[in-house]
Amino acid sequence: MKFYKLHIVLVLLVALGCDVLEQSPQTSIDETTAIRDQKSAEAALNGLYDQLQSGNYYGDNIQIISDVSSDISQSIGTWDFYREMDTYVTVPGNLEVRNLWGQIYSAVNHANNLIADVPGIEATQAVKDQILGEAYFIRALAYFDLSRTFAGIPGVTGTMGVPIVTEPSRGITDASFPTRPSIQASYDQVLADLQLAEGLLTGLPSKNRASEASVKALYSRVYLYLGNDALAEQYATEVIDNYGLTLEQNYASIFVDENSSGSIFELAYNTTDGNGIRNWYFPSAEGGRGDIALHQPFALDVIGRADDERGDLIALDPNIAGAYYPTKFGKSGGDDNIPILRLSEMFLNRAEARANAATTPAERLAALDDLNEVRNRADLADTAGVGVDTNDEILAAIAHERSIEFMMEGHRFYDLVRTGKALTILVGLERLNGPNETLTNAGRQIFPIPSREIDANINLDSSSQNEAYR
Repeated sequence: MKFYKLHIVLVLLVALGCDVLEQSPQTSIDETTAIRDQKSAEAALNGLYDQLQSGNYYGDNIQIISDVSSDISQSIGTWDFYREMDTYVTVPGNLEVRNLWGQIYSAVNHANNLIADVPGIEATQAVKDQILGEAYFIRALAYFDLSRTFAGIPGVTGTMGVPIVTEPSRGITDASFPTRPSIQASYDQVLADLQLAEGLLTGLPSKNRASEASVKALYSRVYLYLGNDALAEQYATEVIDNYGLTLEQNYASIFVDENSSGSIFELAYNTTDGNGIRNWYFPSAEGGRGDIALHQPFALDVIGRADDERGDLIALDPNIAGAYYPTKFGKSGGDDNIPILRLSEMFLNRAEARANAATTPAERLAALDDLNEVRNRADLADTAGVGVDTNDEILAAIAHERSIEFMMEGHRFYDLVRTGKALTILVGLERLNGPNETLTNAGRQIFPIPSREIDANINLDSSSQNEAYR
C-alpha cells in the first residue's frame, strides 16, 4: 500500500498524443517506452506537456485553488474539497490538494527522465539542448508551484521546503523517500533549473513550448516572490524589450484567439483533450456545473469600472441570484488555450518592483507608466493624481489591477500571500451559501502536505506537516 500511495514515485509516460485523463502512473520503465533515440525523446517531451495540461494541474486545479482561496471566487456547489479552501478549513486529506501535489510530482518525474536520458541519445547537440532546456524550464515551473503552494515564501510564511527529487523514479530506493529541505533550498532548485534552461534555449520560437522568453518571464515572477526587485525588474524589462511582444488591442482576444501578441507561454488544448475551467465556472444553463462563482463585490467592482473591457467577460447566472461567473475560457469544448505567462504580467511585475524601490517622484512615475500600459490596453485612462502619490498607494493600485487582469488565471491568493496582505484583505468575505469568511490562521497561507504522502514516506512524519495542519 505504501508503494501504491507514494505520489513522488511516479515515472515516465511517453505516449504521444495521449489524453491526460487516460494516463496512469507506472512503477518502472520497460524497454518499449525508454528514451533511446530522438523520436522517443520527442514523444517523452510531448508527454511532459501533457502533464502540465492535466485537469489536476493547469487544466483547472491550480487556478481554482488560488482564486477560491482568495477574494475572487467562492465555492457555491457540491464539491466540498474546494469548499474547504473557500472557508479556510482545508484538511490534509483534501482530494484536490492531493491531486495537485501528485500531478506536479508526476511532471517533475517526466522532466527527470528526460534530463537523465537525453544527453546519451543519438541526436544533434542542438536537438538535445532544446529538449533539455524545455525539461529544465518545466521542472523549474513545477518546483515553483510546489514551493509557493505547499512550502510558502521565504521571509513571509513557511520554513520547510518541498521534497526535492532530481533523479528518475524507476523503482523503490532510498531516493524514493525524500525529506523536506529548507524553504530556501526549494527556491534555490527553481533558480538552478532556470539557469540551466536559460543556457540552452533561445528566442521565442513557439508560444506553446518553453523558450528563452518564458525562462526570463518566470525569473521575473520568482524574483518578485523572493523580494529581489532589481532582478524582477531586469528580467521583466528583457522580456518587454527583446521578443517582439505587444499588449493585445482587445483584451478578450487573449482568450478567444490562440497565441496572441502578448502571449509568452500558453498551453494548447483541443476539443478531444480540453481543459476543465469552463465546466467549473459556467452555470448549468450554459452547460457547466456552476460550482465556482465570483465573489459578488469583486464582480461588481470590475463591472462598475467605466470603460474597462475586462468587465465584459463577467456574466450573471440566470438561475442563482447574485452569482456572477467569468467567461474568459468560454469555449464549450474546453479547447481554450491556458496562458501561464503573459506580457501584461511583465509590465505589472516591473511596476511593482519599481514601486517597491522608488525613492523619487520620477521613479514612482516610472512605476505608474508600466501600470498604465496595462490599464490603457483595457480602455482605461491613466492612474494619476490623488491616491497614487506614495509607494504604498501605487502598490495598492498595482495589486488591484493584477486581481482584475488575472481573474480566473490563479494569481490572486499567491499574490496576497507574497505581499503580506492575505490576513488583512481576506476578511469578512461575503459568500452566497454561507456566513462571511475570514482567514485568521497565518499558517493556512500555505496548503497541507497530503496525508497520504506523509503516510507513505518513511522519512516524513507528523512533524513534517505544515504546522497549521498537524
